[in-house]
Amino acid sequence: GERWTLLILRDAFLGVTRFDGFARKLGIGESVLARRLATLVDAGVMERRPYRGGRFDYVLTDRGRDLFPVIHALLVWGDAHFSPDGPPVLTRHRGCGGDLTPGPRCAVCGAEVGPEAVEWWWGPGSGREPAPIRVSRAPAAAGSVESGPSDR
Repeated sequence: GERWTLLILRDAFLGVTRFDGFARKLGIGESVLARRLATLVDAGVMERRPYRGGRFDYVLTDRGRDLFPVIHALLVWGDAHFSPDGPPVLTRHRGCGGDLTPGPRCAVCGAEVGPEAVEWWWGPGSGREPAPIRVSRAPAAAGSVESGPSDR
């Protein structure tokens, strides 16, 4: 029920896993982010996995991935009611390229689509050229979202 939690989950579905990546992308204070990530870990929605020098990746668990239809439904709702220039982000079925409808289902092939089969694209409401959203894994920009101008 706290706004940062939904934004952290959204970014986790986009592929952000590193503390610094969440902090940079969301512009959230480190103490607030640490508390929210701890809450998600304690709830079994995310888990911490060591990757180097006492640092951790925060990855969605099965319980967390099961939230994808909820997050997608909120995305669709927000697009319908608060995106006059069109959706800022599009979700597409990685298998055939079809747009996702609520459910989430592929509008082209009808498949029920889980988070592992979603490709995220910049939409018309983003002010960017349509392109896949990429999450950098490079150490200098871990967790940053690439493709186009600043996403702030």
